[in-house]
Amino acid sequence: MRVLLAALLVSSCVLAHAQVAQRPEIRPGDRWQWAEYYSVPSQAPARSRTITAVSEEGIVGVENGEPLRLTRDANLIESWRDRYTPSFEALRFPLEVGKRWRFKAGWHFKPKGSSGGSDVEVEVLAHEKIRVVAGEFDAFKLRSKSTQSGRSPIGSVYDGTIVTATYWYAPAARAVVRSEVHNPYLGSYTLELVGFQPAP
Repeated sequence: MRVLLAALLVSSCVLAHAQVAQRPEIRPGDRWQWAEYYSVPSQAPARSRTITAVSEEGIVGVENGEPLRLTRDANLIESWRDRYTPSFEALRFPLEVGKRWRFKAGWHFKPKGSSGGSDVEVEVLAHEKIRVVAGEFDAFKLRSKSTQSGRSPIGSVYDGTIVTATYWYAPAARAVVRSEVHNPYLGSYTLELVGFQPAP
C-alpha cells in the first residue's frame, strides 16, 4: 500500500511539474517559420525568424530580413512590423494553468504608421495537445484581450478597440505554435508554426 501511495504521489508530482513551463533557453542559431493566413489555411512560410545573440538584456535576431528584438521571455519589442514600449508581454514565465496578468504597452504599427497604446489582460486557460503543420505539441493555451487606443497618419482614431487573441505556447518548440487573432482594424488572421530548427 505504501509503495502504491508513493508511486501515485511521484506520478502526480511529475504531472504537475510537466504542466509548468519555465522560461525557454533560446540560443543563437535557433530558427522558426510561421505561415500567416486570413481564411484559407497555408503552409507557406510568411514569417521567418533567426536568433543571432542572447544576453541578459534580451534576444536579438532577424525576422523577414529586418532586425528583431525580444525580451528574455521572448516577448516582442521590435520587428519588421511592430514596435512596443516596453514590450508586448504575451508570455510571463513560469506558465501554468490559471495564471493571469495585466500590462500596458505603447505600440507602433510600421506598415501603416499608426501608433497608440494597449491595456492587455492575459490568462492561461489550459494545457493540451495541439497539432500544427510543424507537428503535434503539448502546449499551454492562452487568451489575451487588448483594449487599444491610437491614431493613424490619415487621422483615423482607435479608442476602445478590442483585439483578442488565442494562442498556444509549446515548450518543446520554445515558441507560440499557433495564434488566432481577431482585430477589427487589421481583420482576423492565424499564425501557425511550419518549421523549427534548433541551434546545433
